[in-house]
Amino acid sequence: MKTLTPVRLAALAASVVFSASFPARATPRPLPFTYQHEQLGAGEAEVEQFVDLTPTKAQDVTSGKRVWYGLTEFITEFETGITDQLELGLYVTLVPTPTAEYRNAPPAMESNGMKQRLRWALAPAGFWPIDVSLYGEVSENEHELELEGKVLLQRRFGIARIIANLSGEQEFYYRNNQRDFVLNPSAGVTFEPIPQLQPGLETWVAGEFPENHRPKTRPFELGPHVYVGPTLLWQVGRIWWSNGVYVRATDRNHTLAAGESFGNVWARTVIGIGL
Repeated sequence: MKTLTPVRLAALAASVVFSASFPARATPRPLPFTYQHEQLGAGEAEVEQFVDLTPTKAQDVTSGKRVWYGLTEFITEFETGITDQLELGLYVTLVPTPTAEYRNAPPAMESNGMKQRLRWALAPAGFWPIDVSLYGEVSENEHELELEGKVLLQRRFGIARIIANLSGEQEFYYRNNQRDFVLNPSAGVTFEPIPQLQPGLETWVAGEFPENHRPKTRPFELGPHVYVGPTLLWQVGRIWWSNGVYVRATDRNHTLAAGESFGNVWARTVIGIGL
């Protein structure tokens, strides 16, 4: 009989934990910007952490020159299944405040605040030729109230899965009675050669359209901006990690000015843990 050394004991414990956790249900996002059709079942829960980063430009207070500025935002989401086809999500958004050395630092896509959303699958995955879900969200942040709606579409072809979100939101700013409409659809394809590793390709759009107080000339900041890039999902048991690195496909010759939010490259990483 072999003696269980500390190394063997640790390996055995890890294998037991991972094998026990595989049957646990989770809803990994293979595409960081695009919601898939699958969701949590009744009574299940998950925590997700989003981190966004894009290199932009700000103005150095001392020299007055344009300098590189890493624009970041953090979103924490708690999800729970109300029924097998209805899911509740609660978000907290944090955008770091620029330090005193920067002037004209660009604003993030999100603002400090909270979100609440419901996601409803009209039928179980694979029941219809195209899986369809509906998504509604309310967001309250330091600048505005936002109402967002999405139609989530999905179709599987063997190991491939095509996913699209038809999405838009209405923004009501607290000041100046400003109202904007935002188009932010996304879509992609992901491949599942093995469940633990799923590469893909995704594109997403951000375009803002003021309904009143419209500028005479449309600035770069309002877009629409189109990003496209590779993605990769890794998962083990109840833990999954989704990543995407995107290049801005529009206005490729544009030189970023201080205060503009949409850099040439955008990265998003999402870590999820099933509870």
